[in-house]
Amino acid sequence: MDARRTLVIDTNVLLSQPEVISTFHDADLVIPEMVLSEIDKLKTARVDPDLRYKGRQVSRVLFEFSELGSLQEGLDVGGGSTLRVAGLTSEVMPPGLSSRNTDDRIVALAITLRDGGAPGVTVVTNDLNMLLKAQSNGLGVERFEVDDGFMRRFVIRPFQRYRIPLAILASSLAVFAAVVYLSVFSPFAPGRQLTGVAALPPEFVEQLSVEQQQVLGFLFRLQTSPKDTDTLIALATVYDTLSQQNINYLPYAIRHWEQVVALSPSNTDARVSLATDYFREHKPDLAIQTISEVLAGNPQNVNANLVLGMFYMNTTPEQYQNAADRLEKVESLTRGDPQQSAILAQAQTLLAQVKKAAAAAGVTIRTSGSGL
Repeated sequence: MDARRTLVIDTNVLLSQPEVISTFHDADLVIPEMVLSEIDKLKTARVDPDLRYKGRQVSRVLFEFSELGSLQEGLDVGGGSTLRVAGLTSEVMPPGLSSRNTDDRIVALAITLRDGGAPGVTVVTNDLNMLLKAQSNGLGVERFEVDDGFMRRFVIRPFQRYRIPLAILASSLAVFAAVVYLSVFSPFAPGRQLTGVAALPPEFVEQLSVEQQQVLGFLFRLQTSPKDTDTLIALATVYDTLSQQNINYLPYAIRHWEQVVALSPSNTDARVSLATDYFREHKPDLAIQTISEVLAGNPQNVNANLVLGMFYMNTTPEQYQNAADRLEKVESLTRGDPQQSAILAQAQTLLAQVKKAAAAAGVTIRTSGSGL
């Protein structure tokens, strides 16, 4: 069997240790083009100087390698490993992934490499959300942990998720609130007869991202209809999207999912989304409790069983048996249904990963067809 692997390296791994490339042996290392774009943005981003320094180090390391050959065609970096830069050749994304999201594009590239015959495709990341997405698409995952202050502070996406000092954050929010107040509520505001986002100065609105403009629109709508579940769902979804790039948005997503669940207790999709966000917020017990509430009312819910299995397999080795049980449940619910074939394949791949992880950890698990 060919033991060689293809390692797709995430941005946060390079920033955690710029010389990380030299630590991998007997592997085909792939740096996605979108990772280089993120690192390049650090040159002009208003972030911590230490983070900008790390970005410059990564660029220097890659430049030195580029002097040995072509990064696009691939080059030998020692230790039996090769390195190349790769990008997506098509904008058509796998189901469930968005071309607007950097995490999704990296996962899509890994899927493309796997489907193209690359051996042992594994995503190397410190980002829990990307880890879950990669696993759900049948990819191998590997964490690259560095025991230093830097990685304790930067454990998700890089500069966009950097937690700015609270004093600066408070000042920024105060200025933002003042602009909104003076623009919308001041009797002297020239656009006083307008409402919502339309009442804001166009120049100010243009400086917001599309998602931030959507957030403002939904918040204005909730001022008049605070229990509009459709608006709450839309707002929570946008906050989830924003949290992929700035983790500080995650509590807002959670807050609004909680409101949706309180108003519509039977909305299982909202409960699953809430549970996932709890897990991303490093609250695994609350996440498991929330997803278990879905299964208490509907034990046959395929998505809830799959997500719970992924939660268990990413907690502790003691939970591997629970993970295997849930994934086998998904197999039994989807086997023989052509419309569920993709989910069946995901469950089977994840179950194989649980078995492998259990064996490596010396944990015995029982599965119906494994003999373990």
